[in-house]
Amino acid sequence: MNYAIIDIETSGFRHIENKITEISIFLHDGHSIIDEFTTLINPENIIPTAITSLTGITNEMVSDAPRFSEIADIIESKTRDAVFVAHSVNFDYGVISKEFKELGAKFQRPKLCTVRLSRKVFPGYSSYSLGNLCSSLGIEIQNRHRARGDARATVELFEKILHHDPEKKVIQYFLNKRHFQGTLPPLVDTSEIENLPTTSGVYYFKNKEGKIIYVGKAKDIKARVLSHFRDKSSKEQRMSLQTAKVEYTLTGGELIALLVESAEIKKHYPLFNRAQKRVSESVALTTYIDKRGVLRLCFGKLKLANEPIAKFYSERQVRLCLDKLIEEFELCPKFCEIEKVKTGACFSHQLKKCKGVCCGKEDVADYNKRVQKAIESLSLSSETFIIQTEGREENERGIVLLEKGIYKGYGFVQKNQKLNSLKKVKSIITSQKENSDIYKVLRFYMNHFEDYQIIPL
Repeated sequence: MNYAIIDIETSGFRHIENKITEISIFLHDGHSIIDEFTTLINPENIIPTAITSLTGITNEMVSDAPRFSEIADIIESKTRDAVFVAHSVNFDYGVISKEFKELGAKFQRPKLCTVRLSRKVFPGYSSYSLGNLCSSLGIEIQNRHRARGDARATVELFEKILHHDPEKKVIQYFLNKRHFQGTLPPLVDTSEIENLPTTSGVYYFKNKEGKIIYVGKAKDIKARVLSHFRDKSSKEQRMSLQTAKVEYTLTGGELIALLVESAEIKKHYPLFNRAQKRVSESVALTTYIDKRGVLRLCFGKLKLANEPIAKFYSERQVRLCLDKLIEEFELCPKFCEIEKVKTGACFSHQLKKCKGVCCGKEDVADYNKRVQKAIESLSLSSETFIIQTEGREENERGIVLLEKGIYKGYGFVQKNQKLNSLKKVKSIITSQKENSDIYKVLRFYMNHFEDYQIIPL
């Protein structure tokens, strides 16, 4: 069996910018080096100063170098019938595959990661970066961060792995295509992935410092996590390379998974979660009685409202609600803060859509009765109830509490446990804050799913 031990340098830190500037390939037969190919490559884009500072490769150095398209056949032939070996192999393999794809060609090889091999063969080191690992094992790296220097060091590392694995059991284990190990990020412990559940829940990707960098939800946690690692998109590859630990929380049904995911994203603000990070300030619809005794509707920040009659997640939402109330109950837009008219009749009165409470042409008591009916129409959607859904195990059920229409949290109870009071439910649930995304989750779920039951309290 031959091994193509490879290292590349690129023109960008981000995957989308990564054009190869240098490649080095050492062909190894399992005993010694049998061939070598190293060359600079013109990336056909500008190499940033930060990259030049790291690698020493300048724009001038690659200006007369061959383009990837001019050496693609050489790379293809030298790696043909060989196992692709690299330190953090998914990076090098992914960039090279992308270069071939842009040429309309497919590049597919069995691959081995010397990070993952080293973790198995040389357990217990605090770091498995190429520099630290070589230092620990007494391997000298000449010309660090240049393709040939790093590839040559990887050759020596690979030979040490072969020496400690003479029957190649570890290598065969990682080459087994049926096993998911070949797609795992180099920092992730295999046992964590093997022990992931195949049920519904929320999962967390953490970096080596223990910081959460991604939160997701899934019906099958293990399958979803593995799908991230198999994904070849730039975002997924960058996330995978930073992932050192995978943790999870079981949630039972889909609804609680959605709610927990949303709350955790807002709590931890993970690097690779784009949606649901922003928390919008809630808006309250309230009332007050003016000097004339008119019952007025108004809105403002929820945290400043004493007795809100309804809660919204943007001024636009509350204005749309008021527009409907004005039309349905023939309310005055001026006295609902929709029209900013200081004195005299509102514009709607001129259109004969307002009965004239704003200009003294309608009795205040009659107008207030309609305002009260409008308020009562809102209260119908502000009841207190629990949404009962699937639990984490057979004899359990999940519950979601809404008090006066406001989401208060979730919890789990035994199927035979009676929930006959709000106080009892509150003692069981994990308290949560409602926000616009939670509101959207609840509304979407209740409109599109049927695997739940509403229980009034």
